[in-house]
Amino acid sequence: MSMDGVLRLYFGESNLPTPDYIKRAAARALEDGYTYYTENAGLPSLRQALASHYVRLHRVELDPAGEIVIAASGVQALSVAIRALLDPGDEALVLTPAWPNGSAIVAMSNAVPVEIPHPLLGERYGIDFAALEAAATPRTRLLIYTSPSNPLGWVATEEEQRRLLDFCRERGLWLLADEVYERLFYAGEKPGLPAPSSLRLTTRQDAVAVVQSFSKAYCMTGWRLGWLVARRDLAARVSDLNEFMVSHAASFTQKAAETALRDGEEEVSRMVDRLRANRDFCRSALKSMPGVTVPEPDGAFYLFPRLEGLTGSFEFCRRLLMETKVGLAPGVAFGAGGEGSVRLCYAAERRILEEAMDRLAGFLRRA
Repeated sequence: MSMDGVLRLYFGESNLPTPDYIKRAAARALEDGYTYYTENAGLPSLRQALASHYVRLHRVELDPAGEIVIAASGVQALSVAIRALLDPGDEALVLTPAWPNGSAIVAMSNAVPVEIPHPLLGERYGIDFAALEAAATPRTRLLIYTSPSNPLGWVATEEEQRRLLDFCRERGLWLLADEVYERLFYAGEKPGLPAPSSLRLTTRQDAVAVVQSFSKAYCMTGWRLGWLVARRDLAARVSDLNEFMVSHAASFTQKAAETALRDGEEEVSRMVDRLRANRDFCRSALKSMPGVTVPEPDGAFYLFPRLEGLTGSFEFCRRLLMETKVGLAPGVAFGAGGEGSVRLCYAAERRILEEAMDRLAGFLRRA
């Protein structure tokens, strides 16, 4: 962070600023007096806007008063949900490689994360259902997975989601889906259509929760605003726990988020087009480098190339940074199954990506 001139492809965010129409909405909200407390579950108007959002994008009907809770970021939604579901000594199955915060929050709750690696099956990652079966114990309470995946870019198929849901139903487990990257999806019929949500397959009685955020699709990482969709009993508990963690998300940012949902579709579509082009450029460049395998991602804005013979991804990334000033994230940081790979975030300007690919290719030739 203190080095000058680093090509920072290790961050999980776009280099695009928050769109002006969202910033103007926040300013209007401040002028309109949205500076006071809201309900712990968030502004009713934002929860209603999100309910309409799910009908439009997923044909899923939700009760905004009882099944949606606004959070002060996606990670806070993840944290409060996990803390509401696990007691000390419980176990949670976590599909990895994954953003490490899920496993970390499980451990911070004095519970035990049990990581199950995604196997690479040709050009695509999959789910090792046999390993899930073997890992489940009487102490297992929860299964956590991410789709679209950070860091893999993998997107669960409807059949994979159905099998995960059936697995949890049969064992009385909660299923917690991190769907923060759902709008960054490249396999849809047109840019901006969401990745399939687990909610499309559930009933309102299913033990299912979905974590979401405004950070990625609307370039609002610094605003710290997310939400949770959950069965009524969990949503009520999460709303109560919000009081003791954050009280509620900032009121004027919630009003700005309503504008993002209402007016953001063209911006989202343009961003997905740009990201798809960046993905294809970086993947093509990486595939031309010897010893590099690059599964094609269907979502998010990451590539997770596997480097032949690599056994120390942290040291590799440290040397790459010190010698070339290209910053990548080591695969080992993302849990079981991550070693041997590195994560590259391609949500940067093309000129930065071009220079980074040139420097990485030169580094690999010298290695």
